[in-house]
Amino acid sequence: KTPTFSSGLTAMEKKLAEYKCNTNEAIQLKLVRFPEDLEDDNTTFNPEYSHQVFGDDEVAFGYKGLKILLYYIAGNLSTFFRIEYTSKVNEKFDCVEADDVESKIREIIPPGFCTNTDDFVSLLEKEVNFKPFGMLLHTYSIHNEEAGEDITYQIYKADMTCPGFREYHERLQTFLMWFIETASFIDVDDERWNYFLVFEKYNKDGATLFATVGYMTVYNYYVYPDKTRPRVSQMLILPPFQGEGHGAQLLETVHRYYMSSPTVLDITAEDPSENYVKLRDFVLVKLCQDLLCFSPVKLMQGFSQEMVTEAQQKLKINKQHTRRVYEILRLRATNMGDAEQSRSYQLDVKRRLIGPYKKKQRELAKMRRCLRPEEMTHQLNQIDLNLQREQLEESFQQLVADYRRVLERLAQA
Repeated sequence: KTPTFSSGLTAMEKKLAEYKCNTNEAIQLKLVRFPEDLEDDNTTFNPEYSHQVFGDDEVAFGYKGLKILLYYIAGNLSTFFRIEYTSKVNEKFDCVEADDVESKIREIIPPGFCTNTDDFVSLLEKEVNFKPFGMLLHTYSIHNEEAGEDITYQIYKADMTCPGFREYHERLQTFLMWFIETASFIDVDDERWNYFLVFEKYNKDGATLFATVGYMTVYNYYVYPDKTRPRVSQMLILPPFQGEGHGAQLLETVHRYYMSSPTVLDITAEDPSENYVKLRDFVLVKLCQDLLCFSPVKLMQGFSQEMVTEAQQKLKINKQHTRRVYEILRLRATNMGDAEQSRSYQLDVKRRLIGPYKKKQRELAKMRRCLRPEEMTHQLNQIDLNLQREQLEESFQQLVADYRRVLERLAQA
């Protein structure tokens, strides 16, 4: 009898599998400027992540053809939220309940959203009154191929005292859940947060309107006795605007903002992603390349305290980041086709890379004094010198490839 039971089960499983939806595909996001955007599939984009809301599988169970519509008015981010599906599990499936998708979304989007399109469209008409929050720091323009014209963008610094900003920020931060892997909402009542916002200026019926492009939050840590150390916490350029250079504009603007402050020691970042590190490399190299301490002659003499001091005093860059800037600029000044120059560069970078290995070696020496021989052999097997050499070479090649990309981007800037 067992086989029929198991095949019965698979039929049931098959049936249930039809009611599973990938939440990254089900969630449809839009930044709406014109009523026709609502029907236009080209304005839709999807999350990169939804595990923080729907679990590690990123699956919603209980629906066929599930669509979770989350539309935002481009500027003030007033929200429209609706769930659509072609069918939903019913009680015929014993004890199987559909996921409560709505309450999961309600947990992250602030109350006061629209649920029907008419209300949303009438809010869209009031968008002409929306103006950016805070103080204007920087204006720049980028040539848009599609539109065949230059588009103007502005970066503002805001805080919670700006009227309406608290509510706007609540709507804005919901995007973090979909685009930053380990995102969390911040405590906005802590006054040490600074907020930097990027807006696009666009025209609609002869009026100038503003659309949200992205933002960054920075926390000001206190450093004894009278300094602060701003730490970048979150940074997001919304997907429709990614790859256009806004991240670099934002990071450079924020750096310049803190550079002018005598109380700032240096700027750091919390748990930076790979992409952020690449962006930071580009921005910091761009800022540093004209400093005297980074002249080709000095680069060839090796990393120096002068570089550390000048980068920190003038540009608020910490020692670790200055070292990367030095390696990138030295690569540019090095003729890698020249065996002597190339070898000298490799040794210089690998000496830094081997630091963690050496630390491990010192820890092993300590362990040697207190472990039994057979345990020791096990530990030693884990650190095979040849493997170390291979890993070191691999790390070096990867780093040089990253550095070259930074230099290419710099050459085009």
